[in-house]
Amino acid sequence: MNNQPQQNRPQQGDRRGGNRPPSRGPRSNVSLAPKRELKEKTLDLRRVTRVVKGGKRFSFRCTLIVGNEKGLVGVGVAKGIDVAQAIDKARHDAMKQTFSVKLKETTIAHEVEAKFSAARVLIKPGKKGSGLKAGGAVRSVLLMTGIQDASAKCLGRTKNKLTNALATLEALKKLTA
Repeated sequence: MNNQPQQNRPQQGDRRGGNRPPSRGPRSNVSLAPKRELKEKTLDLRRVTRVVKGGKRFSFRCTLIVGNEKGLVGVGVAKGIDVAQAIDKARHDAMKQTFSVKLKETTIAHEVEAKFSAARVLIKPGKKGSGLKAGGAVRSVLLMTGIQDASAKCLGRTKNKLTNALATLEALKKLTA
């Protein structure tokens, strides 16, 4: 038997020591902004089904966009047993995925194109006061970012809101000022 007092030893299975939960990927370069500062918009809410031995299990998948309309934007996707749980989890995921976009007043600095899965998006800057000419998921992401004067086009064949939104995020990540 060991008569020495137990010091801060890691628990069984925890190599790092302490009571911290395991890390879930690299940390974002932007800290989580206060909840009241970020606006959010639900892009898609679906009931999804998983077939198991005893029948079907239903859950909900939520795609949510958060942004402060000043260059900070993020998209989160999560599933939950009910709608409220799915939205909360998607909000948390979106806040973890936020990143900053350099804006040139109310538009972007230059034309940019990006692809995500089957979705391709082209975003062009517009003159001040020309308005936002975009539709669907691309429009929602650009509005949450704070881009008011631009035109965008979905060049891919998919109508899926999630992949179009993620392609828009990839395009915004390519922006250099």
